[in-house]
Amino acid sequence: MVIVLIFIFGMVLGSFYNVIALRRPLNESIITPSSHCPACKHSLSWYELVPVISYILLLGKCKHCKKKISLLYPIVEFLTGFIFAVGYLKYDISYEFFALCIISSLSIITFISDFKFMVILDGPLIIASISLIILKYVYFGFRETALSLGSGIVLFLMFFAIKTLGDKIYKRESLGGGDVKLAFFIGISLGLQLSGISLICACLLAFPYAIYITFKSKKREMPFGPFLIAGVFITFIYMDAINEILNILI
Repeated sequence: MVIVLIFIFGMVLGSFYNVIALRRPLNESIITPSSHCPACKHSLSWYELVPVISYILLLGKCKHCKKKISLLYPIVEFLTGFIFAVGYLKYDISYEFFALCIISSLSIITFISDFKFMVILDGPLIIASISLIILKYVYFGFRETALSLGSGIVLFLMFFAIKTLGDKIYKRESLGGGDVKLAFFIGISLGLQLSGISLICACLLAFPYAIYITFKSKKREMPFGPFLIAGVFITFIYMDAINEILNILI
């Protein structure tokens, strides 16, 4: 029963994350207007807003104009609920469970906003960072929290230096400001050692997409935020195994 409730709660949050990621980059309010069809602007009734189920019952189309509804909505809703439920199964109620919820929430919002609008939203990033800092303090105390903050600051300064140098060399923006801010979250999430693994993972994930962009896009610009946050997510999930390997190697 707890798993079901967590899954439902996650799907509801996923629906809200869609609103944030699709409205805030356009400077639109997440409150008004109420949820509506992007095509005909029809305000949705409560039964059209039930995560995933409404999409299935409506056959993926608006009830009024019959335009197709993006698959993004039910996918994000289901994925958020699924991650929350699996996180509870793996970690129970613990620091790891809450941290996973925070990281996955920021990951989902960043994936949508950065891929669609090339924007990493400050609001979700600030809320996720503060939430994680509070969580660390509650579970591990002041010393561990201070170390995490230190790691975040070091990684932020490192990214800022890379951006400053890259901008001067290439005479254009080499790294987005959102990526630099995201570096702080990476540092407080994983610490310096695991942050390095996370960045390697992000680069490996981004490499095939970078090749694709190089040949297919005239702008040759790509969002790096989704790959950075994906690296955090993957590293956090396999943190214990990675630490064991590092202990053997170092």
